[in-house]
Amino acid sequence: MSKELSVVDGLKMSITKMGPQFKAALPKHISQEKFTRVLITAVGSTPALAQADRSSLFSAVMKSAQDGLLPDGKEAAIVTFKNKTGGTTAQYMPMLAGILKKVRNSGELSSITAQVVFEKDKFKYWVDADGEHLQHEPNLFSDRGNPIGVYALAKTKDGAVYIEVLTYNQVMDVRNVSKSKDSGPWSGAFEGEMWKKTAIRRLSKRLPMSTDLEQTITADDELYDLDAPQETAEPAEVVVTNSKSKIETVIESAADEKDLPI
Repeated sequence: MSKELSVVDGLKMSITKMGPQFKAALPKHISQEKFTRVLITAVGSTPALAQADRSSLFSAVMKSAQDGLLPDGKEAAIVTFKNKTGGTTAQYMPMLAGILKKVRNSGELSSITAQVVFEKDKFKYWVDADGEHLQHEPNLFSDRGNPIGVYALAKTKDGAVYIEVLTYNQVMDVRNVSKSKDSGPWSGAFEGEMWKKTAIRRLSKRLPMSTDLEQTITADDELYDLDAPQETAEPAEVVVTNSKSKIETVIESAADEKDLPI
């Protein structure tokens, strides 16, 4: 048995012993057995977790349990990054499916969605006296081209509509300050989900939300180095229509925005 395998097996044993702690933290609709099984599967498929600092790893796992999100890579993920001392730190990251699940369960919104916009889609966004409006026709049955932006749209129970649109440049600004930009969800099959999550995070600043839900959405703030210099991404165009002037303009990059990029 290799050293790597023995370390992974030892971690699996430690996770199994944490069963009572998981049970105390988990909501009633998720069994401790299911949570433990999903976590052990994650460790087996991601050996890097076994190399992470144990304190940070177990802290991340408990946060996932407290949020009631399974660390299966869909609802939530436990990601790793190199810390300043050269070691590996683990961090809890709620994923798009988990955030949407929490929003639905909260009952605070009537609906919420996020979609990536591609070059060959038809897309318009405008604001008038009646509020924000958006029209998106995905080119589903043909080549959609490259992604050029993303939006999140939420509707409250009283009928108010909130929309947040981000360009390619804005998404790249967020990705470039992520400590896991070259590994984990940002560079894998879930990159599109990270685009959508970025839009929902930005939109959440304007939505009526409970403290618990807001904490879930921003739970992975530590994964972003907001003091890091940002790289310049290639410009991408998203057409915005002003319904009053009927003039089509191009959304400018928001790299100079003073609020947080996420």
